[in-house]
Amino acid sequence: MIALDEAQQRVLSACPVLGAERRPLAAALGCITTERIVASEDVPPFANSAMDGYALRSDDVASAPSALRVVDSVMAGDGRAVEVGVGEAVRIMTGAPVPDGADAVCMVEQTRTEDEGRRVVIEVAVGPGTAIRGPGSDIACGAEVVAPGTELTPAHLGVIARLGLETVCVHRRPTVGVLSTGDELREGPGALERGAIRDANRPMLLALLGAAGFPTVDLGIVPDDEATLRRVLTDAVATCDALVTSGGVSVGDLDVVRMVLTDLGGPSMHWMQVAIRPAKPLAFGLLDRRVPVIGLPGNPVSSLISFELFARPALRRMQGHRDPFRPTLRALADHDLPRRPDGKIHFVRGWARTDAEGRLHVAASGGQDSHQLKALADANALVVLEDGDGARAGDEVRVLVLDGHRLGQPDG
Repeated sequence: MIALDEAQQRVLSACPVLGAERRPLAAALGCITTERIVASEDVPPFANSAMDGYALRSDDVASAPSALRVVDSVMAGDGRAVEVGVGEAVRIMTGAPVPDGADAVCMVEQTRTEDEGRRVVIEVAVGPGTAIRGPGSDIACGAEVVAPGTELTPAHLGVIARLGLETVCVHRRPTVGVLSTGDELREGPGALERGAIRDANRPMLLALLGAAGFPTVDLGIVPDDEATLRRVLTDAVATCDALVTSGGVSVGDLDVVRMVLTDLGGPSMHWMQVAIRPAKPLAFGLLDRRVPVIGLPGNPVSSLISFELFARPALRRMQGHRDPFRPTLRALADHDLPRRPDGKIHFVRGWARTDAEGRLHVAASGGQDSHQLKALADANALVVLEDGDGARAGDEVRVLVLDGHRLGQPDG
């Protein structure tokens, strides 16, 4: 067996970062930038009001209350040349350009009008610069707004759009082909003949890839037939940047997957026994010397955990992520999490939640046998138990976060 970090490094080091492409902003969410984006103009480009109120000269309202003559009004988008003189005020709306001569804005809640709105009484003293957003107060011209290697969030896209840009240069997302192997696999409704099972892995892996933002190609179920598997993989190499297979990588499996992948991958293929439980067997190599193929176990629980530990990080690395791994946090065990020393890291399916004091807790989400996929469906984290006797209730343990959206919700 080899250590988990060694196996991960072996996979990641052989996965090339894909080249760049220019994408419209609407299609760039979650992509990794390859260029430095610098502001070519100030944002905002002009001084504007931070609130609804009255633009005025601060010297005129150094003492309060002060009455001013209302000479105009300015709305957002109003490009007229408006000026404020001594003893004057202009009604102004949020985002509207500050009139020439004005150096402050008093919020409307601190004013009252007289003479049918022709006069306004400013009830508080207002200092220079109050409620005014200066040019470049968000982004100054020449400032770097996005560095290379940035994962684009909705806010990043908003900033880029605010600069007038419509496209951004990013690393390509790998297109991933997914197939399940095995004569025993079926899909769809209807009675199953003796010895047959329905394929859970392919739908699950396609969904995991889709959730991670990777385009996918469904390569279907491939029987234990050497010629068919060779044809499917050879065809897939022409259209996919990476391949994920499930089944046929354990020691006791038939030799079809091993024979075909070894032939197509040559010396690049590695058949690993990783010191983890579940998901010990793993196959990895390069087909056509350029397309990574990650062979996951056929057991659904092992397949998903192996995907999280190896396939997802590898594909994120290909997309340009600097840190391709899921985050890990510290949590308190709600109950005993026993295990026996066996030289492996154990991954326990768990539910992590936050208590009233903000401390993270975790409990097993159900049965931990390797065939019990529902316990993984009910989990939002994996408890990482290093080799040893496990953890006792109240011990601090490390958890690998699978679903940050559900993290911290109450049990169930």
